[in-house]
Amino acid sequence: MTGPERITLAMTGASGAQYGLRLLDCLIQEDREVHFLISKAAQLVMATETDVALPGKPQAMQAFLSEYTGAAPGQIRVYGKEDWMAPVASGSGAPGAMVVVPCSTGTLSAIATGACNNLIERAADVALKERRQLILVPREAPYSSIHLENMLKLSNLGAVIVPASPGFYHQPQTIDDLIDFVVARILNLLNIPQDMLPRWGEHHQVSTDD
Repeated sequence: MTGPERITLAMTGASGAQYGLRLLDCLIQEDREVHFLISKAAQLVMATETDVALPGKPQAMQAFLSEYTGAAPGQIRVYGKEDWMAPVASGSGAPGAMVVVPCSTGTLSAIATGACNNLIERAADVALKERRQLILVPREAPYSSIHLENMLKLSNLGAVIVPASPGFYHQPQTIDDLIDFVVARILNLLNIPQDMLPRWGEHHQVSTDD
């Protein structure tokens, strides 16, 4: 198995809930253990942008997402925003990688300043201090100088910033194709196999003509 076996996936209150849900599905299909965190704002956005209405309580949410993705028992673990005993809150128990998708600019700012006001911010802080992989997928556009400064600060600290800006060289035909482009880039960064998007040059045919 390539890439991390355990991953923290957090969703915050920015547009792009589809990216988080698609990534969750892909991680489950690749037999990864997912520690799932979601803000209340993200739940509201999800209900607005998709037909997925998550239950409010972590245990009920865990059961819902497990059925939604076809996950094995225990493959998805959901934690509340103040569950400070969760593995993701400590360097000794946190997964080897964390993805925040979508990442609101408020969450971006909190992570950049080490606020740790909730479990999502704490988990990201742990990833940074332990020098583990942290991928942030900001959705808001355009970006203010404050947003850009926070992205630069986090990039200098080791985080990878992946704006949810799909490319078009794969000739997307549907909205799902655009979503898959961004999710495939995240999976590539995690070194987890995906067949949604070929890596650049994979299908390039070299001409043998003179």
